[in-house]
Amino acid sequence: QVQLVESGGGLVQAGGSLRLSCTASGRAVRSVGWFRQAPGKEREFVAHIHWSGSPAYHANSVKCRFAISRDNAENSVSLQMNSLKPEDTADYSCAIYYGDGVYDDINYWGWGTGTLVTVSS
Repeated sequence: QVQLVESGGGLVQAGGSLRLSCTASGRAVRSVGWFRQAPGKEREFVAHIHWSGSPAYHANSVKCRFAISRDNAENSVSLQMNSLKPEDTADYSCAIYYGDGVYDDINYWGWGTGTLVTVSS
């Protein structure tokens, strides 16, 4: 049984940076995605990375600001977030991809409990 744990969230001012980590225990994970959910909104896709490190996909809203990467030796996936905006405020979660569309959360399983990111203006 694999378990994902997110870390790295916190409070940051607009324009600042945070680095989130998604660490897996139990066994090696393959492709992983990051999603976020803001209060009162549906969960939305943020980024996805193949087990080999390529390809990687990012939502249009975070392109050129966020970058997903992975360290297979550490069995972890990171999300570097730069130039943060108040609208990036959300609970960020990672999950394991099992196929049929990287942008849809129904194609992921093993969700972590999330890490909260708050961006102040």
